[in-house]
Amino acid sequence: MNLPRIQRHLTSILIAIASLSSLRAAEKLFIASPLTAEGSFTSGVEGPAVDGDGNVYAVSFQHKQNIAKISPEGRAEIFVTLPNQSTGNGIRFDRNGTMFIADYVEHKILRVDMATRKITVHGHNPEMNQPNDIAMARDGTLFASDPNWKDGTGQLWRIATDGKVTRLAKDMGTTNGVEVSPDGKTLYVNESQQRNVWAFDLAADGSIRNKRLIRKFPDHGFDGMRCDVDGNLYITRHGKGTVIKMTPKGKILHEIDMLGKSPTNICFGGKDGRTAYVTEADKKRLVQFRVDRPGLEWNRWK
Repeated sequence: MNLPRIQRHLTSILIAIASLSSLRAAEKLFIASPLTAEGSFTSGVEGPAVDGDGNVYAVSFQHKQNIAKISPEGRAEIFVTLPNQSTGNGIRFDRNGTMFIADYVEHKILRVDMATRKITVHGHNPEMNQPNDIAMARDGTLFASDPNWKDGTGQLWRIATDGKVTRLAKDMGTTNGVEVSPDGKTLYVNESQQRNVWAFDLAADGSIRNKRLIRKFPDHGFDGMRCDVDGNLYITRHGKGTVIKMTPKGKILHEIDMLGKSPTNICFGGKDGRTAYVTEADKKRLVQFRVDRPGLEWNRWK
């Protein structure tokens, strides 16, 4: 055993870790800046999601019924226009790079082939109110929130990889943000009008049980919600103009100003998965901010 060589190697590792820690300490974290120009999207701006090349996708660029592709530098262009009356909301990518879109007008989950840009229906159920946001398990199973804003109620659906749609819960509040924990054993759902964040145990067969309240907030609404690799939840506070970083137990770690009062949804990307992208309806644009740990979905697909 060459102890001097091992010691030198360990020293090099420690220096690298120290350098990385110093770099992150010097980096400005949790401070938002604009990614796209103010007014470049409509007030329906939603999504967002990041592909394997680091491009961000969001809905309603200049007008409704389209999906925009935005470069990491903020250059936006129309990627696809949705058919008929379809209008997008939440977006997710699977590990093969296929895009899935919650179509809240035609009550469907759409599927987009990124190579051909062909749009097909992945899942549909006439008893859906308006699929709003979608989360994805490691195996590609989707979970969709389904609010009824008029009645202040909501549902929760599972969409299997073959497109089979199953209702998991009804008679909830206005279900909106939805996410799966890093270990795949917990499904999180928030209710915008009731301002609750719920957790369910998520079984291997996709069923849920043991509903429990993580935290109730006294004011303002919720919208999108994503996890980082440590399981912390990033939740957009619609009306308050912030994003919170919250532990799975409900402790708030950070609250970040979004430069506008109506953040709608969030995703993670960048070269290291530590850039958060947020759609913001008040200024009709995307904003970005750096975080300390990578996003779960970015890390999972890498």
